[in-house]
Amino acid sequence: MLVHIPDVLTPEEAKHCRQVLERSAWVHGSVTAGDQAAKFKNNLQLPAESAEAQELGDIILHALGRNSTYHSAALPLRVLPPKFNRYDLGMTFGMHVDNSIQSVAGSGGARMRADVSSTIFLTNPDEYEGGELVMTDSFGTHAIKLPMGHMIVYPASTLHRVEPVTKGSRWASFFWAQSMVKDDGERATLYELDQSIMAIRGQLGDDSPAVLGLVNHYHNLLRRWAEL
Repeated sequence: MLVHIPDVLTPEEAKHCRQVLERSAWVHGSVTAGDQAAKFKNNLQLPAESAEAQELGDIILHALGRNSTYHSAALPLRVLPPKFNRYDLGMTFGMHVDNSIQSVAGSGGARMRADVSSTIFLTNPDEYEGGELVMTDSFGTHAIKLPMGHMIVYPASTLHRVEPVTKGSRWASFFWAQSMVKDDGERATLYELDQSIMAIRGQLGDDSPAVLGLVNHYHNLLRRWAEL
């Protein structure tokens, strides 16, 4: 399930992120990649321990906290601190899948399952050429290039790549969540049901027996499938 969430960051937040990133020191992205992914990864990344990464990560986590669509789609139990990458001219990241288990920085060795991946675009499409986030799933191939501050949410099991940048520079934030519901099909069912409930509530009101019945059904499914 791919979910496009517009305006996760306000224009002011996105502008601030850009200003901080413009004065930050970047390192080559291969230092944070696994053995296999490092062979295909050619980009720049903000060091996770830097003050800039921590400041901007807090801004993004705060934005996620107020975004009901993200919570509906990801059903997050834990969210790793956001990371930041940059693709300049000629940079790319070949086809790969994200690691299923991620280490939690500063936790003394704790790890979490990565169920849901997210990318927030921090440059507008007219600022660069190429650089599409290309995903391949059972429904085909999807090339994604979103406005600044918009986010794409997708299963961490999805094969994906970043096309070579042929002009300009592409900046983004990316992160993973462990979901309360680890199965993507079950998460998709709950998300679609939740979106339908929201639409019907607007038409019938919260006290409608039909709405109450659907809400009950949603929570019974969540109770059955959730792992805490």
